[in-house]
Amino acid sequence: MLKIAVFPNFQKKNAVYCARAVCEILKDEAELYIDRKYKSEFHDKKWVNFGDFYDIVKNMDIIMAIGGDGTILRCARYMKGCKAELLGINTGTLGFMASLEINQLFSLKNLAEHKYTVRKRMMLDICICGSDDKKISCWEALNDVTVSRTYSKIFDFDIYADTFRLGGYRADGVVFSTPTGSTAYALSAGGPVIEPDLECIEMNLICPHSLFTRPMIFSRDRVIKTVPLTESADIYISVDGNEPVVLEKNQYIMIKKSEYSINLIDMHDNTFFNSLNKKLVNSVKK
Repeated sequence: MLKIAVFPNFQKKNAVYCARAVCEILKDEAELYIDRKYKSEFHDKKWVNFGDFYDIVKNMDIIMAIGGDGTILRCARYMKGCKAELLGINTGTLGFMASLEINQLFSLKNLAEHKYTVRKRMMLDICICGSDDKKISCWEALNDVTVSRTYSKIFDFDIYADTFRLGGYRADGVVFSTPTGSTAYALSAGGPVIEPDLECIEMNLICPHSLFTRPMIFSRDRVIKTVPLTESADIYISVDGNEPVVLEKNQYIMIKKSEYSINLIDMHDNTFFNSLNKKLVNSVKK
């Protein structure tokens, strides 16, 4: 029997209803697990198991993130090195990475018979390094990492691809993204949409003070460095939209392809193109 963990975001409308419905639908199809902090919401579901989510994910076959894209990103943080597959169920606004909408829960019956496709999604390995090149802090990102200053102040920085200096830039910041993240902040910054089955690193400057700067796509094998030139105490990075971390003097950021990846469940074999058409290209009418 499948082991499935449910990761709900109850700040999203209908997330409680959706999570409880999932438990009912899969009652006889799988062993269900939820973080113990949600025990009160499922007190009447006697077949649901509770525990610490960090420990639960290690032994699961499938993790279900119920909410929006942010919920899927937060769930992915728990899954580093985990063999489980990730299924997103959208109860948020956009839900671009979600495979199911709340009115498609009947499709969950297909999980037991493995009637779905798994899409491997590349992740980024991001490290803050010191002047001696020693790694100080590291994270994994499914979407992107942003380097910027508070209050959108402009600053100068160098970009290196491996050991080659690509150039010096003046901008409000820079976004490095995976193909999965190309439809998030990178898209708003003027970047292209990249099919998520590809493996590459996308760079987009945020409001560059230049007439000629364009997005760039790097090979998945490149090691990219962002070296701030402006001496400031308010340059920071944010990984997948999480709490910003301030860069100290003489520190820089190193970005490369992670050794880890996320196996995202696609219930209808074309979730990306459907989402692209329905959620982003909605101004074009038949």
